[in-house]
Amino acid sequence: MATIGAFLAVMIAIFVGEWVSTRTRAFIPSLFITSVIFIIGYWTIFPKDLVEKASFGINFASICVPLLLVHLGTSMNLKQLARQWKAVLISLLGVSGTLLLTLTIGSLVFDLRTVLAAVPALVGGIVSALLMSDSLTQLGLTSLATLPVYMIMFHGILGYPITSLMLRKEARRLQTNFQAGTVSEAELQEVKEETVSQKFIEKLPADYKTGAFILARVILVAILAFGLSKLMNDFVNFNILCLLFGVVFSELGFLEKDVLHKAGVFNWLLYGLIAYIFMHLSTSTPQGFLSYIPEIIILLVIGVIGMYIVSVLISRYLKLSKEMGFAIALTALLGFPADYILTNDVIKDVAKTEPEQRYLTQNMLPPMLVGGFTTVSIASVVIASIFIKFL
Repeated sequence: MATIGAFLAVMIAIFVGEWVSTRTRAFIPSLFITSVIFIIGYWTIFPKDLVEKASFGINFASICVPLLLVHLGTSMNLKQLARQWKAVLISLLGVSGTLLLTLTIGSLVFDLRTVLAAVPALVGGIVSALLMSDSLTQLGLTSLATLPVYMIMFHGILGYPITSLMLRKEARRLQTNFQAGTVSEAELQEVKEETVSQKFIEKLPADYKTGAFILARVILVAILAFGLSKLMNDFVNFNILCLLFGVVFSELGFLEKDVLHKAGVFNWLLYGLIAYIFMHLSTSTPQGFLSYIPEIIILLVIGVIGMYIVSVLISRYLKLSKEMGFAIALTALLGFPADYILTNDVIKDVAKTEPEQRYLTQNMLPPMLVGGFTTVSIASVVIASIFIKFL
């Protein structure tokens, strides 16, 4: 009964977030509400092992991430993915803006070790936070060891609403262009394109296209991506290869478009991953959080200002809107799946027709995903590895 009760609590936290997002037309992001529910729950009535009891622990998450990334790859094409060099550049330069302001202005407010401890988690994910936390503990700086963890827990709370606002403005701009007919012929053609012919799949009778068969192929593609990553000594991140392989194997006809929706497991995997991410809030306490409020708020604000300044400047040269450029830079505060969920929530609310939805998706989702991988999976880990040497 404890397991089913924990599962119910997780689903309530998620669907309340979805309902609030729907009610406010994505103005208040679903992840923001869900994160607040988890924080308050852990500080009051939730057991610390709530997510594990609901069967959404680390083993489940390790399955969710590669499968979801392969799935998202099937929703794109190679032309869309190839255009994302701008997202890589903006996300890296956005992080550079954060580093510049936090290491200069931030160091005037706090001591350098505090800034070094917090910044990798500010612009990254769980891996960079754990690297810093472990190193601080080994150096005997136990008072600082929890700061990276708190930063990774709470930076999304600021990032979610700002990113959602930027994405909404960008979606409105794209929608206006689409309705006014100012979209290029090449972009219109992409919107009109039908699903690529599934050469391999078409040969099978419909009765054999079961959910298990679909999942087996997705898992196989993820394993191939993992194998190639290891052959290259992780030179190309495993997550990026999963996304790329999803695109390639979809265009080859080995995977259907939106493959996990056809298998009927997309929401199950996504909800499990959301629960796992918020599981890390279980180690927070009101006292611990309150003790680090000045560091968290001041460094976050300074860091986001740095992202904004640099992303706006570089967006002009790359001929992107400042809203899209800033949203891409803000993926450093989000990571996957938050970047996908926020983008998808906004697109679903803004788009009035299916062609509009496809147009917004092809212009907004790929850069957000690639930007997130660049910052959270790669840049933040490199930054953490460098900062550790200066502690």
